[in-house]
Amino acid sequence: MASGRNYADIHQKIDYVFKIVLIGDSAVGKSQILSRFSRNEFSFDSKATIGVEFQTRTLIIQQKSIKAQIWDTAGQERYRAVTSAYYRGAVGAMLVYDITKRQSFDHVPRWLEELRSHADKNIVIILLGNKSDLNNDRDVPTEDAKEFAEKEGLFFLETSALESTNVEVAFSTILTEIFNVVNKKNLVAGMDQSAVNPSSLAGKKILIPGPAQEIPVKSGMCCKSS
Repeated sequence: MASGRNYADIHQKIDYVFKIVLIGDSAVGKSQILSRFSRNEFSFDSKATIGVEFQTRTLIIQQKSIKAQIWDTAGQERYRAVTSAYYRGAVGAMLVYDITKRQSFDHVPRWLEELRSHADKNIVIILLGNKSDLNNDRDVPTEDAKEFAEKEGLFFLETSALESTNVEVAFSTILTEIFNVVNKKNLVAGMDQSAVNPSSLAGKKILIPGPAQEIPVKSGMCCKSS
């Protein structure tokens, strides 16, 4: 385990549980991003995700213990009907494309439309251009993705699961944004805001006020190295 990572103590009570979904085409590196964040691992022989898998990790954000439940949805078309049910209850989404595969970026609007049709309309979304370590093979200019993110009101970063570039920043950004909005508005549906029981997550929904497309793109958030 890397030193200095912002983990909560295993025995500390959980203040909030946030469900986040990873979506995007197959082979863009969603599972590797999740593995890097949850276990600080990268596998060169990773196999395609079948259906849905999930990992958890607990972080401290503004002195609160936040448990992230991150769901890795398969990108293959034949699993789309299966994975659509897992959008339910998600308060954050990471929409991933491969910077070396233009087609994966061209499919982003379709994934975004599907996300917004299945998930809560106020979900916090970040667009991730993965495999930034393969910059020499780039097929998607950073400016194209940045322009799309600004138009749609998404956060945006380029990441490398292989080199661990911006992975931590991406998760911290989306979790902090969700926390800040929830904390500011004091809107936690059906639960005591001071303590969310992780076992009671099923069927619970944390409400994020304001349409997601109005979330401002933070200056300096694009493509910075970590």
